[in-house]
Amino acid sequence: MARILYTTIYYLLLPAILLRLLWRARKAPAYRTRVAERFGFFSPPDFKQRPLWVHAVSVGETIAAAPMIKQLLSEDPLRPLVITTMTPTGSERVQALFDEYLGERVFHVYVPYDLPGCIQRFLKRVQPCALVVMETELWPNIIHYSHRGGLPIIIANARLSEKSARGYQRVAPLTRAMLAQLSTVAAQSQADGERFKALGLRDDQLEVTGSIKFDISLGAELREQAEQLKQQWHIGGGPVWIAASTHAGEDELILAAFTRARQQIETLRLVIVPRHPERFVSVYQLCEASGFALARRSSAEPVSAQTAIIMGDTMGEMLLMFGAADFSFIGGSLVNNGGHNMLESVAWGAPVLSGLSLFNFAEISELLQKAGAMKTVANSDELAAAVVLWANDIQARRLAGEAGLAVVNDNRGALQRLLNIINTAD
Repeated sequence: MARILYTTIYYLLLPAILLRLLWRARKAPAYRTRVAERFGFFSPPDFKQRPLWVHAVSVGETIAAAPMIKQLLSEDPLRPLVITTMTPTGSERVQALFDEYLGERVFHVYVPYDLPGCIQRFLKRVQPCALVVMETELWPNIIHYSHRGGLPIIIANARLSEKSARGYQRVAPLTRAMLAQLSTVAAQSQADGERFKALGLRDDQLEVTGSIKFDISLGAELREQAEQLKQQWHIGGGPVWIAASTHAGEDELILAAFTRARQQIETLRLVIVPRHPERFVSVYQLCEASGFALARRSSAEPVSAQTAIIMGDTMGEMLLMFGAADFSFIGGSLVNNGGHNMLESVAWGAPVLSGLSLFNFAEISELLQKAGAMKTVANSDELAAAVVLWANDIQARRLAGEAGLAVVNDNRGALQRLLNIINTAD
């Protein structure tokens, strides 16, 4: 009954959902393309066997899923995969990361709207053997019709913050029905698992695997590219810090902190990377208005000794850019967004700064703070002071970076545990 009510409301909201799609297309034109896919209309490839369906909602989830997907492709050369995303940026990442497999072994399509007809058309065309959902992307009709079709459903690298748990609790009948149809929830931590169980997940459905984000790999080619970029960015000899995955409302705070820190360290350089590409232009304009000498990475503008700010307005280079900076600030944390993945910086042995909003990475951030690899700040003034401290004290920065790297190495292994679950299920 709860799902029927949910579906009715979804149908009523569909015109508003489509209008929002068009609204987002004003800044990101890709939203107005391939709309038919969102209703389950597309031409699937003729795979020789039933594919595994992996859903990763956007860029962050796609990047997190990449090692898992590559390992699945490597382990079974006959296994095809269908990868769905919800956003154009997620779509771009899939196509960039798995270009060599597209067509023959990997097929990408937008996930259908969570309506019965859309889901049934999708399942009829794809005929998957199992569904792997990255993190916590629970859609009642996707889960219902996948379960009805006999698909094992795995929630991979699952996390559930206290805030999200409260949201699911408000629709408890719908949540319990969804959880009952899952095969396995592979949780990032015991705390995440306990929150799932409090919502109705059975003990036998839960596996605490850890976070696969600890299993980050930095290959020789990437390390070489990072070293080359580091030499370019350190022209002038000053320290470089990166403000990564910033959100609206944070950029002004970061620029204000940079202005104050720059008064004490004239050679300090900032790399600023907005989370969403549709904000590249507006953030660039903010940086221009600050009066500092500015270089735009997408334009391959040279970095000189006078360059104070580098605008990171490219896609797919975040991990590379972390490797070229001395330390980082992780966005989505000075605004109430819950923060973003800080392990991509830590894996390079570079310590991190963050705001106080960390509910998306509560357990990971706690580990890093206890180790001394991460500091939190409440506002722009505190950010400026923390930046000055780490910019000036190379020894403290090095020790914090080594502590963070030890945390990463101590928590590896989740990827293999997750792969074992998937291989058993499908």
